[in-house]
Amino acid sequence: MTQQIPSTEPELSGVRNFRDVGGLPTADGRRVRHGVLFRSGHLAHATEEDAAFLDSLGLHTIFDFRNASDQKLEGPDVELPGVRNVNLPLSDPADGSEFWKMVRDGEIDQLRGILGGDKGADRMIASYRTIVTERTAEHSQVLHALAEDSVPALMHCAAGKDRAGLSIAVTLLALGVEREAIVTDYLESNAKHRRYKVRRSGSSASAYSPEVMELLSPLFDARAEYLTAAFDTVEETWGSVDAYLEQGLGITPELRERLRERLLD
Repeated sequence: MTQQIPSTEPELSGVRNFRDVGGLPTADGRRVRHGVLFRSGHLAHATEEDAAFLDSLGLHTIFDFRNASDQKLEGPDVELPGVRNVNLPLSDPADGSEFWKMVRDGEIDQLRGILGGDKGADRMIASYRTIVTERTAEHSQVLHALAEDSVPALMHCAAGKDRAGLSIAVTLLALGVEREAIVTDYLESNAKHRRYKVRRSGSSASAYSPEVMELLSPLFDARAEYLTAAFDTVEETWGSVDAYLEQGLGITPELRERLRERLLD
């Protein structure tokens, strides 16, 4: 039996953006079961107390959507006994490596050049669209695993916002969760205690000046327009969510029903 998570969130000192997705409503009046689907930022800096809490969840599988560059920067996840770790990179470490190096090390003029105006937000929207169209195999693997034996499950990337956020959104779409509820959960990543800690190489105040942080904000915000772009891409590419799930991800109605049996009350 999986643990029922209390309504008050745990205070994890080394893991950002952790939450239980349980309670979200479906269009047909059901709800996501508590204690079966969790999301968070990376687990590389989990303390002993954090690890003990995560261990208490009875997790079957942890899906890590970070790429090799992320893992080199942050480190591997803490090991939890008896838990299967599945690494499914949803972004290419070679794609954008120079960009993210600029984010960490660039001077203000360089940041203005790559992020000024709407460039930062446009980059995020393009990233969400690309993941939807190019990572169908990975999202298919996640849904098949959840339907078969992989719950309780935790999904995470680096910040727990974009790659994990999209994978959670895809899972919730398959469960029939209301679109508005998916967006509301996604936007929870903006809470101050959840946000990814921006890491810049400089230690001076200028490295984190108000202008620098404003330029970086589109990259570290959860914005409804990003997730909406992903939903729009589903509709534009496949015509409907049902067609996306069946044709794009290979999720048959029978498998979708098994998924709902495992994850819904």
